[in-house]
Amino acid sequence: MRTPSTTAIPASALDFLKLLKKNNNRDWFNAHKERYLEELEHLVRFADAVLKELNKEDMIETPSGKKSLHRIYRDTRFSKEKTPYKTNWSGGYKRATKLRRGGYYFHIEPGNSFVAGGFWGPNPADLKRIRDEIAFDAAPLRKILKSKNFLKTFGTLQGEQVKTTPKGYDAANEGIDLLRYKQYLLIRPFTDEEVLSPSFVKETLSTFRHMRPFFDYMSEVLTTDINGISIV
Repeated sequence: MRTPSTTAIPASALDFLKLLKKNNNRDWFNAHKERYLEELEHLVRFADAVLKELNKEDMIETPSGKKSLHRIYRDTRFSKEKTPYKTNWSGGYKRATKLRRGGYYFHIEPGNSFVAGGFWGPNPADLKRIRDEIAFDAAPLRKILKSKNFLKTFGTLQGEQVKTTPKGYDAANEGIDLLRYKQYLLIRPFTDEEVLSPSFVKETLSTFRHMRPFFDYMSEVLTTDINGISIV
């Protein structure tokens, strides 16, 4: 049996999630807390390795791999789903504020793992600025979305959309399909085998790297007004 590298995610990390899904209660979790902490350390090493390389290519505010990881404890106060624990490992890296938001994300779950990035919940002002730019000229963004690397890595832009024309925009606008987005997400799925591969750190970074043209476009849009004058 191959011994996983220090930054590789071992099969035991996925096995723990499978067990947790079958035993999603506090008694079981507390009885297996030591196992949870052991598996968590593998994720910390993975997240640290990704962050170290990501910092060489982008401006990231997240201070450490450990800080990038999301809590496994679910907030059940306002949710119909009352199971106390998430059944995935996940984490995110926040781009520098002066680059105007956006971030990188990874989600590791048996049979449902992916690496993603973009804008999950742009505030109203940012969403309007993005839409104004698309309405003015959708060609630059469309060029990015049709590039070979984008299509090969992500396939298509994803995210929630409005069903009709956004208020204040023309239904006949050339970029109406892009104007309907409320989120702008780039998502690449991974199989369990790919997640457990020693090359997963490399593939995660490659995925993030292929997001850069999109992020560069969004940073340019969100740091200028419609006339291209800096607002930061």
